[in-house]
Amino acid sequence: MSTHRLTDHLHKAAASVWDKCLQHPFVRSIGDGTLDMEKFRYFMLQDYLYLFEYARVFAMGVVKARDPDLMRTFAANVDATLNGEMNLHRAYMKQLGITEEQVMAVQPALDNISYTNYMLSVACTGGLDEIVASILACAWSYAEIGKELAAIPGATEHPLYGEWIKSYSGPGYRAINDALIDLMNRLAADADSARIQRLTEIFVNCSRFELGFWDMAWEMRA
Repeated sequence: MSTHRLTDHLHKAAASVWDKCLQHPFVRSIGDGTLDMEKFRYFMLQDYLYLFEYARVFAMGVVKARDPDLMRTFAANVDATLNGEMNLHRAYMKQLGITEEQVMAVQPALDNISYTNYMLSVACTGGLDEIVASILACAWSYAEIGKELAAIPGATEHPLYGEWIKSYSGPGYRAINDALIDLMNRLAADADSARIQRLTEIFVNCSRFELGFWDMAWEMRA
């Protein structure tokens, strides 16, 4: 399998799950501006907690990488998560009157714990390619969602949800995601069929966890 075709294969394998994410009532309600603010508040709190674990998965790449450039790549993604993507969440917390102390007092929902524990398990027991496969499902699906929602007339101008859509559809986030796609292809350039099957399993599982996260947010599950 060529380097170009690997991520095409992953995308195709998760396509049915991603379609459900794109059509999810939570996602569609962000796009049309009708999402209940309490649901969004719940989602942002849970997603903020999720991103700390997401950063730890990247950090495992720093620990496991032997190549200095790869170490820098994983470290840069830790920084981009903690001091980039999470800035969006902190801005919303301020807008919603929530302090970081209040955020850290929130208990992660069981779906959140299950998802992040799976990613951390993959990171602890697997190789660099497996780490990226677990991360890429989240990053890439959000880029797809951002692109889809930004195409809705007026969606990016919504006073509350517009900034969220612009963040995940913008060139900065797209560049980060494209770099992860390239990294996935480079790390798995010589993967045999068994390895590709393993990477696909991880990618699809994390895509299923993404769908479960939207269900969790819509239902505000504990």
